[in-house]
Amino acid sequence: MYRFTKAALNVAGLSTRQVAVRHGSSGVSKDFHAKYGTPLLIAGATFCVAVWGYVATSTGITWNLSPVGKVQPKEWKD
Repeated sequence: MYRFTKAALNVAGLSTRQVAVRHGSSGVSKDFHAKYGTPLLIAGATFCVAVWGYVATSTGITWNLSPVGKVQPKEWKD
C-alpha cells in the first residue's frame, strides 16, 4: 500500500509541475480578461436568460411550483 501511495503522489506531483510549466510559458496575453471579459460575461448571461426564457414559456412544461390549493382530499368510501 505504501508503494502505491508513493507512486500516486509522484504522478500527481509530476502532472502538477507539467501544468505549471505549460501555463508559465504560454503565449496568452495577460490582458485577455481585461479586453474580452465583460463582453463575454454579458453574452453568456444573455444566452442563459434567453434559453431559460424559452424553456419556461414555450416548451409547455408544467412546473407544479406549489401544491397548495391543487391537492384535494378524496371522498371516504363507507
